[in-house]
Amino acid sequence: MALIALAADKGSPGVTTAAVALSAVWPRRVLLAEADPAGGDLVYRSAAAHGGPLDPNTGMLSIAATARRGLAPDQLWDHVQPLSGGLEVLVGLGISEQAAGLAGLWPTLGHAFSSLADSPHAAADVIADCGRISGDTPAVELFPHASLVLLVSRTEPEALARVRDRAAALAGKLHGGPRGAATLANPVIGVVLIADTGTAGKLASQVNDMLVHAQTGARVVGTIADDPAGADQLAGRRRGRLDKSLLIRSARKVAADLYQQYGAAWAASAQANQAHQAQQAQHVQHQHQHPGQMQGHAGAGT
Repeated sequence: MALIALAADKGSPGVTTAAVALSAVWPRRVLLAEADPAGGDLVYRSAAAHGGPLDPNTGMLSIAATARRGLAPDQLWDHVQPLSGGLEVLVGLGISEQAAGLAGLWPTLGHAFSSLADSPHAAADVIADCGRISGDTPAVELFPHASLVLLVSRTEPEALARVRDRAAALAGKLHGGPRGAATLANPVIGVVLIADTGTAGKLASQVNDMLVHAQTGARVVGTIADDPAGADQLAGRRRGRLDKSLLIRSARKVAADLYQQYGAAWAASAQANQAHQAQQAQHVQHQHQHPGQMQGHAGAGT
């Protein structure tokens, strides 16, 4: 299990819609975190499971005070609200000015998000909607803790040029420099294209070639349908069979492809972390049970 961070370079290509759609079809338990420092959207567009509005004060805003005293991964669930469809959400900030309350806490959040996968009580992947990352947005401090950083982009030439340059900049920041085709590093940087289904396959291949040629360290990992009607259904603004929409069908394929390619590695990483934690716990227990042995070793070295 893993932290998957979604972001965009500029404009509004549909990061929130992509994050919600991927979360809705994710193969395992998932927590959707609105981690955009500029503020979240779900409190305005989605209803809570009880039928009323989401509480804007429970989520990233309430977690700010908790995180200053340390943040265990399982504490995240204390700040989560279920949507009407059952999706578990960490509601984002109301306005960008509230981001000051999270100053210095983004690495703590990133560690908690990534470590939630190893929880023995309520493990889950985390999909984080980080919004736009141009400039000095602090959300990029989540990225070193992520398994995947997905840049969402539309397919206009200027959008593709920006995502190429942003991917290269992230590779420099996260990996120490550009990477060739055979030297992908962690976190993996991927590009998700929002595209018309009729041209998606051809465009994905062309954009992937561009990213490889520029040695950005990024790859196209899939395309999500440019489906305004499906987006309205997902946001509750329109009735219809959401599961039959192009948006959800394409998001399901992206989610399945990501798990097919990376799921085994995520599971192995989680098992290794759990084994390491168990080993540490046994070591601490042994110290408490045999304090004399520890004292003897200390004395022997003096």
